[in-house]
Amino acid sequence: MTFAESLTLGAYFVVLIILAVYGWHRYYLVYLYLSNRGSAPPPGPPPDPLPTVTIQLPLFNEMYVADRLIDAVCRIDYPHDRFEIQVLDDSTDETRSIASLAVQRWAEQGIDIKYIHRRDRRGFKAGALEEGLRAARGEFVGIFDADFIPAPDFLRRLMPHFSDPRVGLVQARWEHINADYSLLTRIQAILLDGHFVLEHGARHRSGRFFNFNGTAGVWRRLAIEEAGGWQHDTLTEDLDLSYRAQLRGWRFVFVPDLVAPAEVPVEMNAFKSQQHRWAKGSIQTCRKLLPQILRSNLPFAVKAEAFFHLTANFNYILMCLLSVLMFPSMVIRYNMGWYAMLLVDIPLFFAATFSFCTFYTVCQREVHRNWRARIRYVPLLMAVGIGLSVNNARAVLEALFGRTSEFARTPKYRIEAYADEWAGKKYRQSVAVQPFVELALGLYFTSIVFYALANRIYGTLPFLVLFQVGFFYTGLLSIIQQCAGEPVVAHRLQPDRQGS
Repeated sequence: MTFAESLTLGAYFVVLIILAVYGWHRYYLVYLYLSNRGSAPPPGPPPDPLPTVTIQLPLFNEMYVADRLIDAVCRIDYPHDRFEIQVLDDSTDETRSIASLAVQRWAEQGIDIKYIHRRDRRGFKAGALEEGLRAARGEFVGIFDADFIPAPDFLRRLMPHFSDPRVGLVQARWEHINADYSLLTRIQAILLDGHFVLEHGARHRSGRFFNFNGTAGVWRRLAIEEAGGWQHDTLTEDLDLSYRAQLRGWRFVFVPDLVAPAEVPVEMNAFKSQQHRWAKGSIQTCRKLLPQILRSNLPFAVKAEAFFHLTANFNYILMCLLSVLMFPSMVIRYNMGWYAMLLVDIPLFFAATFSFCTFYTVCQREVHRNWRARIRYVPLLMAVGIGLSVNNARAVLEALFGRTSEFARTPKYRIEAYADEWAGKKYRQSVAVQPFVELALGLYFTSIVFYALANRIYGTLPFLVLFQVGFFYTGLLSIIQQCAGEPVVAHRLQPDRQGS
């Protein structure tokens, strides 16, 4: 075997082993979740008297949903003399007039609501929240992004969780009003269910750190201030503040049965933009805070979980490396007669893929009555995760090399029902070179599939097809949606009649 062949095989197995370790970590999260049922203390009695709450609504060019958000928040059932709303609008388009008119309309009905417009976007969302906080009168601060529709009883159900004075944040679970709109929205809904139900649920129940998700939660103002306030040196200001607050001893509470409905992106390019921001911001936060976390006197279990949480997006770089190394590794071993060695791949792939299936099956079973129907999307969920690897690996590399970028908001089109359309609306994302890279990788894996078939290496085919489908789906959908502009190409689904 030549040195190049040894290096190729060595790199391939190192990458595969690391990915398998993160796959086994999913099993651990499932274990933490199931083994700590009932460990979260129940909420105490509602505060008496109820404290003053400020709700902040950060907006930037949200003309389709700004009015809906403001109406929903103004209908929250809470004493008007202890309830303040701040519309923090950095918009440069028609959103300004839409939001200001909505604020005026509700102010005339006796709601304490203020419209705050900045001349520049310094600090982006974090900068807007920071400026609003300076003028806020609330002891507690809630935040809702533009696409959310909180229920009237949101604060009544959430505030009792602050009966413990060391609780600094209470986070609600997201629900998805357009989950059944298309195949893409269904995939996103399942991904987010896994993040909230199992990741947040496991970490909260077991006393590990978890993060505020930027919306649908309420902060104790003192926790924000003691943690150093909103900072805008990362694209995930929510994750950054969450870890800084918990390092200061503040406790977070996740309430899975308190849900906040919202939209998920209907465009692949918008979805990629959102994922890019989250991946880049998480690595920026990792660089900023992980050394401090590891040096702290926190329990080892808390440090270890923080490590896996903050480093998880490095896997996208490993997925890209694995994609490139898979074919030469297969050819080297096959040509040398080491067919049996191909079987080493299968347990490692199994550790990663079966843990993925287990993770999302448990998650869907926990929150949906029709979970058996929903888990049929899990294979495509894995494929799309692979297809996103180019997009998110680019984000990770930008964070590692210190490349700064603007906070790219995710477009919202007020897609609430199956019949709603987004084609022709503003804020559409543009296609760059990246989808063509994804298509090239899809073709690359097509050739690997044919090679495996020709040489009867059948055991690798299920994994190869996942890569092939994932890259083709993310690449083609990005290009087709941009060129055609028709939502039908997002593979729209018939509405699910079985209930959730």
